[in-house]
Amino acid sequence: MTLESNSHVLITGADGFIGSHLTELLATTGHNVRALTQYNSFNYWGWLEDLDLSDIEVVCGDVRDPHFCREITKDIDVVFHLAALIAIPYSYSAPNSYVATNVTGTLNICQAAKDNGCKRVIHTSTSEVYGTAQYVPIDEKHPLQPQSPYSASKIGADSMAMSFFNAFDLPVTIARPFNTYGPRQSGRAVIPTIITQIAAGQKEIKLGDVSPTRDFNYVLDTCRGFVMLAESENTVGETVNIGANYEISVGDTLNKIKELMESDVTFVTEGQRIRPGKSEVFRLWCDNTKIHSLTGFEPEFSIDDGLKKTIEWFVDEKNLAKYKADLYNV
Repeated sequence: MTLESNSHVLITGADGFIGSHLTELLATTGHNVRALTQYNSFNYWGWLEDLDLSDIEVVCGDVRDPHFCREITKDIDVVFHLAALIAIPYSYSAPNSYVATNVTGTLNICQAAKDNGCKRVIHTSTSEVYGTAQYVPIDEKHPLQPQSPYSASKIGADSMAMSFFNAFDLPVTIARPFNTYGPRQSGRAVIPTIITQIAAGQKEIKLGDVSPTRDFNYVLDTCRGFVMLAESENTVGETVNIGANYEISVGDTLNKIKELMESDVTFVTEGQRIRPGKSEVFRLWCDNTKIHSLTGFEPEFSIDDGLKKTIEWFVDEKNLAKYKADLYNV
């Protein structure tokens, strides 16, 4: 088992939504955590600012720099590589930056992990690489469809990571989570968008297309999936979905939120929130057979339980104050 008690782990993208939860989980279960936040002149550590950092080594930098990556992977057993640009709308405006961070950044991390003898690299993919489902549920053999510059960059990043397994025997696992939600998620995602607008007292909730379906997963389940992939030797050289095998439309999800928040809001479509026609991914539904067979993983949170915990966090005034509910966040 690679991820043993007291393992030295590096989490890139630790300042982000999923990364901060994974940092918290690994630090509280006895691991030595080095958490990478993106360098900025404000010395701001993103969502790590909300955590107890007494047992966490925080480093600031950028995965686009290969020399920096070589330094931060020294003396590391397991790398959880989550650092990425992920906003789909922004990828339409700034596609080159997605290649630089997602593809070149992954190359730099894999090369550094190889050079420093890291025992495992868990590279983060996304269900967006599948595009609109050609069949459901979507297993790992489903064709890849680059329907946005973001998803294209992640397909490239996944291929780069797997090439290091094939060419250099770097023990890589590609973790492919479906749509994760929960506390600390970016305001550009659909579930925080609806919750924050309702909590801010708005009567009309502005949304894009509500017909697409998603396999929503509570963030702690996604993080458990990452850890279980790292704990299993059976997952080396494999691409593995993390999901619930549960499909629900965005519209039905929003109505669940409306009911749980006891709200009478109405939903209105706003043009700027709608993706270009050929870029919209209309259906995502995870086949999680592989992760269950390799690791025994099963999600612990139902959609209702996860939404309740998410709403509880967002409606807390100190958390809600961190979001701009009246602005469309690209």
